[in-house]
Amino acid sequence: MKAKNIITLLLCGAFILSFAGWCILGTTPAYSESERRVLAKFPEISWEKIVSGEFAGDFEEYATDRFPLRDFWRGLKARARLHLFLQKDNNDIYYADGHISKLEYPMNPAMQDYAISLFSSVRDRYFPTNRVFFSMIPDKNRDLAELSMDYDAFEKYMHEGLPFAEPIRIGDLLTSDDFYNTDTHWRQECIVDIAQRLAAAMGTSLSGKYDTTTLDAPFRGVYVGQSALPFEPDHITILENDVIRGLQVTGAAAVYDLSKAESRDPYELFLSGNQPVVTVKNPANPEGGRLILFRDSFGSSIAPLLAEGYSEIVLVDLRYISSGMLGEFVDFTDADVLFLYSTILLNSSTAMK
Repeated sequence: MKAKNIITLLLCGAFILSFAGWCILGTTPAYSESERRVLAKFPEISWEKIVSGEFAGDFEEYATDRFPLRDFWRGLKARARLHLFLQKDNNDIYYADGHISKLEYPMNPAMQDYAISLFSSVRDRYFPTNRVFFSMIPDKNRDLAELSMDYDAFEKYMHEGLPFAEPIRIGDLLTSDDFYNTDTHWRQECIVDIAQRLAAAMGTSLSGKYDTTTLDAPFRGVYVGQSALPFEPDHITILENDVIRGLQVTGAAAVYDLSKAESRDPYELFLSGNQPVVTVKNPANPEGGRLILFRDSFGSSIAPLLAEGYSEIVLVDLRYISSGMLGEFVDFTDADVLFLYSTILLNSSTAMK
């Protein structure tokens, strides 16, 4: 019995020491392809950080991110939670009706207040007399999650906080199937009616006639990596017509940047993804009005559809450009303004500045 205990102790010690050595001395990537994020670096050592406990917290994050065979253990944990312990989610990632999604709960009034304050200050500073519109994009949790926010209350709160902006409600046009199964974003081929409603509310119109092209490259959205489990990929479909093919773009490589189709995030093929300021000019409608579109990543795929109704659309992403610098890059003269944002960003709005 004594020999057995010694052998067990030695094996456990060897396992712990070998993995600790692998973690400390082994090479690990600085970026997680599956999770689409930069992994934690070894924290700076200082007496102040040790005493405050900051070093311990940072080191724990580093050790977790750099643990050997991390993706294997993540997958094993996810399978155990879902199939062995019959949990409905793993780190807030869950499956429902053929979709992977992440819980977005609860509604955070402090984040809404921040967004309202930011939008109001931008309006007061740059376009106090322009026509302004606001539209909110509910995320797919509204239709999938057993525990979800009150989206009607969320929208009402935003509308009351932005009395200068004419509301354009689009939630009734969206279902979970209008979103990719593996990602947060909506499918461009499913939002033609939304683009038409937005355009009509702002005083213009769209034909709604497009050619569709489905790309061969598989699209594994952000939730695949976060779930740590295999999932059937989506495919991206893009819409084109003579107007879209003739658009002139500044600030992005193209309307559809197909070089991104097999990148880390294929959704970035829409106007080259997250860019601070992108200008889309429509030579086919030189007498059309101008639209300033304050947006998150959802705006990249709907802007090409809206472009038919305008001579120019300027897309602004306040996550990547400070609101205090807008006057240097955007001309607001005689332009309508649309704030078009998803609940995902509005409920975490400090990402904007």
